[in-house]
Amino acid sequence: MAFSFLSRFRIRADKEAEFIALAREMEALAPSEPGTLAYQFYRLAEPGMFAVYERFKDEEADKAHMAYPHNQPLIERMIACMDGSYTRELLYDLEAGA
Repeated sequence: MAFSFLSRFRIRADKEAEFIALAREMEALAPSEPGTLAYQFYRLAEPGMFAVYERFKDEEADKAHMAYPHNQPLIERMIACMDGSYTRELLYDLEAGA
């Protein structure tokens, strides 16, 4: 079973353009990471709200994604754009409930 989740967060209005540029950079890097199956950012209906859908082969691939030297400075800069924290919702494949 893949390790998937959706994270939601608010971005400060004065940091939206910077955040979007960083998000696009992260999306471009993700396909080259072993174990990363899907990685995409979204703007939500509520002003200032964004989300990222992440899907990895397993939890270890998620940890590796966070630890890659090319991602660490991007993640730090993205967090600096946030207005508050984020929520992470784990997503479970339908087959897991059977």
